[in-house]
Amino acid sequence: MMNDKILRVGIVGAGFIAHYHARAALEQKNVTLAAVCDLDLDKARQFAEKYKIAQILQSHMELLQKSNCDAVILCLPNALHVPVALDFIDAGKDVFIEKPLGVNAAEGEKLKAAMLEHNRRVMIGHMWRFDAQTRFVHDMITAGKIGKIVKTKGYGIHVDWGPEGWFTQKRLAGGGALADMGVHAIDTVRFLLGDPQPLSVYAVIKTCFGDYDVDDLGVLMIHWDNGAVSLVESGWWHPQSDGPEASTQLVGTKGYARLYPTSAEIPLEKNGGRQITRLAEKEEHCDQAMYSVQMAHFIHCVRNHLTPCPGVEEGLVVQRIVDAAYRSAATGEVQKLNI
Repeated sequence: MMNDKILRVGIVGAGFIAHYHARAALEQKNVTLAAVCDLDLDKARQFAEKYKIAQILQSHMELLQKSNCDAVILCLPNALHVPVALDFIDAGKDVFIEKPLGVNAAEGEKLKAAMLEHNRRVMIGHMWRFDAQTRFVHDMITAGKIGKIVKTKGYGIHVDWGPEGWFTQKRLAGGGALADMGVHAIDTVRFLLGDPQPLSVYAVIKTCFGDYDVDDLGVLMIHWDNGAVSLVESGWWHPQSDGPEASTQLVGTKGYARLYPTSAEIPLEKNGGRQITRLAEKEEHCDQAMYSVQMAHFIHCVRNHLTPCPGVEEGLVVQRIVDAAYRSAATGEVQKLNI
């Protein structure tokens, strides 16, 4: 059977997020981490020792040529996502890309073309889709329990904290907090809404909290083709946020739902109060579980030659929204999207 075959997976980049993906991969049946590469060989060695990875390499081309992997997980600066993914796709490998897809939609289109030409599987790591509480709210909305969603508000903000290194360098990250944190809020609300297409984006994006050439404050308004309007806030180092990463509030014609803390409120007839459902808060907000479910989906798609979701199409929509937001902030005008 196809699932009995040992699937050899390589990891490119041994930074913080790679540990989540490594643990997730090792939880899957008949999956082995065959190789890891990082420009910092000491970091790669430590990573390999922790996860019992036999092959330690320094460049992705070495991994491509020497490891004989079936699929790879890319944990790299955003500017390297697409160029490195293209090398693996051209060589017939399936690819998991840590979010976001890249630094602009134009390079995402190149990725899509290569994926289709070589018939490969490409997944983008928008992991909040795989969280149990996200699925709970999604299922309530899909079942029509809070009616037609008319407006939402979501957050991708680091409170009293912000990243360093390549995250704060535009040439490597493509953007700042919007590209880093805002994409979580954008993809989460899009998933909850049933993956509508964006019609327009208006944004104010600034640098207020640090000395770098990227943004650390963003406020976006997205108009979707299903009639809903979404407000999305992104940021680093903010002293306050109305909710944690990917927290989303949704107002429907029959009620209200919120993700993190997760609840639903449905007004009863004749001013009879509200039917309220609350889920227990997560012990760890950004937990391993959703990464593991996400990786299970990727491995299943690789084994069965299926298109992952979120894949390139979903990643491209987020990237187009981000691109439009930066254009809007630069021009002060609403940006219409033709998707």
